[in-house]
Amino acid sequence: MKRINIVGTSGSGKSTVGRTLATKLGYPYLEMDAMFWKPDWQESTDEEFFAKLEHQLLQETWVLDGNYHRTAPIKWANVDTVLWVDYSFTRTLYQAVKRAFLRSVSKQELWDKTGNVETFSKVFFSKDSIILWTLKTYKKNRIRYAEMINDPKYGHIKFVRIRSPKKAKQFVDGLRIPQGTS
Repeated sequence: MKRINIVGTSGSGKSTVGRTLATKLGYPYLEMDAMFWKPDWQESTDEEFFAKLEHQLLQETWVLDGNYHRTAPIKWANVDTVLWVDYSFTRTLYQAVKRAFLRSVSKQELWDKTGNVETFSKVFFSKDSIILWTLKTYKKNRIRYAEMINDPKYGHIKFVRIRSPKKAKQFVDGLRIPQGTS
């Protein structure tokens, strides 16, 4: 395992699993949202986003956190493992709401030098709400990833479906650290 993509619905725990895994393996942790979002919640064009992603994926090893389905041809060209964080709907929604609430209270900047912070009104009362996004995409993501696992064009990828935080911890704890790292 040298090039890993962590996928799953918003709020599922991708970042937690991804950061833990990257730390354990001594690999760079790459966050797709940090590549995509510009200051003041401005979106990158696909051209800008794809160029950033391609540049980051030139590294020998990495743990990439994020979905962005339209980037599959780029990020999965040389990926060897996809970890699908597929917790229950209830768990995922709970985590999304909790995270959004805590972020809106703390006003923590989400991605360095963007100034982007969650606000209570955006999180709970906006059409751009991350909670609404989680509700709208949970089922669609499960169908999509289940199909992709069985798609022959992704036969070069080892898929690991993780269904609970306990299983995620067992997976990470069970990994051997590659020679020459840590």
